[in-house]
Amino acid sequence: MPRGARMDELRAFQRLLVRGLRSLCRKLIACCLRCGHPGESRPASGYSVQVPSALRAAATMSEIPLVSTSALTYAIGCPCLVFVSLMAGLVPAAAYRPFDGTDAAVAEKGTLEIEMQPAGVRKDESGTTLIAPATRFNYGFTDNWEAVLEGQLETPLSPSDPSSLRAAGAFLKGVLREGSLQDKTGPSVATEFGVLLPDSQGDSHKFGASLAGVASQRWDWGAIHLNGVAELTREHHADLFASVIIEGPSKWTVRPVAEVFYEREWGKSDTVSGLVGLIWQVREDFSFDIGLRHALTNSHPVNELRAGLTVAFPLASALSSPARR
Repeated sequence: MPRGARMDELRAFQRLLVRGLRSLCRKLIACCLRCGHPGESRPASGYSVQVPSALRAAATMSEIPLVSTSALTYAIGCPCLVFVSLMAGLVPAAAYRPFDGTDAAVAEKGTLEIEMQPAGVRKDESGTTLIAPATRFNYGFTDNWEAVLEGQLETPLSPSDPSSLRAAGAFLKGVLREGSLQDKTGPSVATEFGVLLPDSQGDSHKFGASLAGVASQRWDWGAIHLNGVAELTREHHADLFASVIIEGPSKWTVRPVAEVFYEREWGKSDTVSGLVGLIWQVREDFSFDIGLRHALTNSHPVNELRAGLTVAFPLASALSSPARR
């Protein structure tokens, strides 16, 4: 196939993806504003997922018919849409799944980066919950700044309850000091701030707010990322979160990663959490990840299995019309 024809097909795929993402974002925001109800300020603290054994996972899968049609639409349709985007990725993507914290880097200018968990399982004292999908969109709208939109669809499996949109938020993230993550010397420093959007199910329809600081340093042997976050939760409680992320050498195709965090939501919960996992850098523009996390929230065990991907592509080329020949 001629190179020009192939590029036309790639642009057509990208435009289709962008239309789908626009529709998904509009639905996510509309759902929050229309049905806005409370949820936890951070999806993983206090509501993290238990890692099931093979038998427990099989038992959980037997309950999937209880999931609503809308849940299946998001769980199946959205991951398929993102998978198509793998064919169009043309720029580097630094995976920052499967963590609760983040790094001091942002998407390149004009680039849309998608962090997607097609399905995850959470087990805590309230029961087992299917998380499908959990998604974060990062768009680099200028040098060293990106706009972020995130959220996740949760479907309780035992006991069975309706699906709901949880942990949604809209943020701005910027690099305040360029450092080792930007191929310069010294630590990279970033900030992220924004609005916690109401959940679609719950007893409240309030908004929250979040302000975070991030410092990262990369060496030949690996990298360390420090996170500090102050929040006003959707229930209007004060919340503080601190985490340390350690990852192996970025040159390795598959690198080990780990995270430890502590979070306190005044009047509600204290959480201590640890995660271990792997990131498989398939190529510069996409990667896969898996993580197992165990936490104690108010002395109750909470466990989680996470698996997902990160993909990035230049949005401008997707929006532009095919070149005339």
